Amino acid sequence: MKGVISAAHATRLAFFIGGFAVACWAPLVPFAKERLHANDGSIGALLLCLGTGSVLAMLLTGALNSKFGSKPLIVAGSLGLILTLPGLAFSHAALTLALVLLGFGASLGVLDVAMNIHGAEVERLTQRALMAGFHGFFSIGGFAGAIVMTALLSAHITPFYSTLACSALMGVLLLVAFPSFVKTKQAENEPFFAVPHGIVLLLSFLAAIAFLAEGAMLDWGALFIITAKLLPVAQAGMGYILFSSAMTVGRLLGDTITHKLGALPMLVGGSALAILGIVTLLLVPIPAFALSGFVLLGLGIANIAPILFRLAGKQTLMPTGLAIATLTTTGYAGVLLGPAGIGFAASLLTLKGAFWLLAALLAIIPLCARRAVRTLH
Repeated sequence: MKGVISAAHATRLAFFIGGFAVACWAPLVPFAKERLHANDGSIGALLLCLGTGSVLAMLLTGALNSKFGSKPLIVAGSLGLILTLPGLAFSHAALTLALVLLGFGASLGVLDVAMNIHGAEVERLTQRALMAGFHGFFSIGGFAGAIVMTALLSAHITPFYSTLACSALMGVLLLVAFPSFVKTKQAENEPFFAVPHGIVLLLSFLAAIAFLAEGAMLDWGALFIITAKLLPVAQAGMGYILFSSAMTVGRLLGDTITHKLGALPMLVGGSALAILGIVTLLLVPIPAFALSGFVLLGLGIANIAPILFRLAGKQTLMPTGLAIATLTTTGYAGVLLGPAGIGFAASLLTLKGAFWLLAALLAIIPLCARRAVRTLH
């Protein structure tokens, strides 16, 4: 049992590394723009390289897991992030930065799929709900990465040396976690590829909705606050702070609550709480109370994706690695494409109308929850 418990801690560190690396890149974007003398359109095209690399790697990782298992993939993805992060601060040509971003995104995609597969395996070994806590450590890593990188840059350390320091920290964490990763032996007849179908398609669709809501808060939360005149422009980021903080707390507590209540009540209750959060944002006229909608939405969304990943790990229709790779890719597509969809809807319906549409999409989750949870039985 000691080794299994160590494996759970190692998985938490893998999730932490993923969140930490992503957050380290965010403060570097203005420096990259200045270094390349790029306009907003050029930066947007470069950022697309990161997303492209992630999606392509996610599609391949499920198949690679069938051959190698999740442990070497976690190591490869982590090492990729450690090695490419300094390149993001050193590249002085757009093509070079595009290639480094492609590699950085691919490394993130490999790690994202592999650590979720590993988390499902650790859950199977322990017979305990752990996935929400794992995802919570991704959020904690994000907070830590943003704070550390911002602190280093604020101390007038160059971006390149700041990334070296952050890469070194991730390297230490990987060395600590490495001995405790679980070695998974794949079945000899397990396919390298399978077309997603049945329950896996349903779980992937629901994951896309959950991630879409998360991406909408990241990209549209501040603009909604300004449009609804809830706060001054300088404080518009408070909405996402409230949302992400509530989501992190919800995930750290989620495994214990899921163990007591079960997956079905958590999916139904979480969706209802998230919808209540949107309704609060849209209808409550008092700003201080309206902002509590971000908290409700964060708490409601927190455990939906972890539960769906757990269900994907338990279903038997597809190999676990391929099923989780499908969920991860679909969910990431929700993060990338969802906010653009919200923008398109806002152009047709107003931003408030787009948020009502988001609430309607979230209502699909409780309607399909019972069918999804049958995976456990």
